[in-house]
Amino acid sequence: MTGAPFQKLSIFFPMWNEEAYIHRAVGYAKHECETLVERGEILDYELIVVDDASTDRTPQLADELAANDPHVKVVHHPVNRKLGGSMKTGFAAATGDLVLYTDADLPFDMAEVGHAVRLLRYYEADIVSAYRHDRTGEGSSRAIYTFFYNLLIRSLFGVRMRDINFAFKLCRTRIFDHIQLQSEGSFIDAELIISAKKMGFEVIQFGVDYFPRTRGESTLASFGVIKKIISEMFALRKELKGIQPVVGPKA
Repeated sequence: MTGAPFQKLSIFFPMWNEEAYIHRAVGYAKHECETLVERGEILDYELIVVDDASTDRTPQLADELAANDPHVKVVHHPVNRKLGGSMKTGFAAATGDLVLYTDADLPFDMAEVGHAVRLLRYYEADIVSAYRHDRTGEGSSRAIYTFFYNLLIRSLFGVRMRDINFAFKLCRTRIFDHIQLQSEGSFIDAELIISAKKMGFEVIQFGVDYFPRTRGESTLASFGVIKKIISEMFALRKELKGIQPVVGPKA
């Protein structure tokens, strides 16, 4: 390892009715964080469950995990706030100098977190955003939707990303001194990247193997979610296009 270790890595999981995944998600995240501590990459870590007013056993299971492990903490939403609201809660709750957001169904190998931490260090990046190598497992309609969504983001905001909505974004927490996220829906992934790039923060991408959900149900490509994304995209378009850099280009 080159350079001083990061002080703390915060990993948070937005969860709505994830009783089938919560133990696996927290368990594998803990294992990876312990490995990073042993390697001297980080000094400490925390695992945050953002319970988005779940109606199954997710809240109780999360509280049990927190009661038995000081590295785990839980934030409960009294009402459902969707992905955007949960992500804003997670970023606000994080106390580390690094924060990673991902889904409870673990769409990638947790060992990739260490890879992302090293890339962020080596390239002095502010955000490491992953994209999926092979997306055939998610179905043709979802892949088509994502292709056109990324194309629309490029056309409206001039931001070129391969997989802007994928749930793997490792950030230096300091960027949130400048970025104030507004979206309550799934447009928040794009809002984060668009804002960061417009402000001059360094965003890099790397590819990961993708593992589609095998239990529960994803709602990302539902009509209601897509409608919300489009609504927030155009509502924030003028503001996002008008963002000015807060950091200059790196030498």
